[in-house]
Amino acid sequence: MSVFASLVEQLADLLAPLFHASAAAAAIVLFTALVRLLVHPLSRAAARGRKAQAALQPRIADLRKKHAKDPQRLQRAVLELHAEEKVSPLAGCLPSLLQLPAFFLLYHLFSSTSIGGESNGLLDHRLFAAPLGGRWSDALSDGGMFGPAGLVYLGLFALAAAVATVNQLRARRTMARQPAPLPAGDQVPGLGAITRVTPFLSYFTIVTVAVVPLAAALYVVTSTAWSAAEQTLLYR
Repeated sequence: MSVFASLVEQLADLLAPLFHASAAAAAIVLFTALVRLLVHPLSRAAARGRKAQAALQPRIADLRKKHAKDPQRLQRAVLELHAEEKVSPLAGCLPSLLQLPAFFLLYHLFSSTSIGGESNGLLDHRLFAAPLGGRWSDALSDGGMFGPAGLVYLGLFALAAAVATVNQLRARRTMARQPAPLPAGDQVPGLGAITRVTPFLSYFTIVTVAVVPLAAALYVVTSTAWSAAEQTLLYR
């Protein structure tokens, strides 16, 4: 973790002439962009997988008619079709999972009072009036919702809500263009639950911003905004 702390400090030093006291916050945004660039090839592969999944829907509909009286046989046939076409029914999960280590690293880095036996100097950095190691509860107790730090969080909440709304609307349009899903008992295991929950996952970022250190909240908001732009380009 000390190596990562040094990386953030070095990035902050490079950005200080432009962002001054908020240079560490800008470094976290830049770090998030670098992580997303590294994961982008997987995001492109996931987009191809989802398009391939959509292309299989007519054949899945045929299987549904063929095995209408045998749900277990239908489920096996759907799985065999995905395996034959080398299409994962859970395409898109891997890019998100690979970002979790970076998020947790930031979370622990800005939750620790010491690093390598020394005081954690990163906790002194701020985004405007809000300390990067602080949480929304700290802002509420120090100036209230409309205090200097509280306004920073209100801005992040507004941005997270806007991105979540864009993601949900796009997901709803995508689902509306697809054929009706298989009955719950005939789907690939777990796919139905993921399909139902996915459009609302972006709103969970608002809760995340409220409970994690501000540095981790910046990572989440930046990453979800990147995802919204990336998916708009990949699925146009």
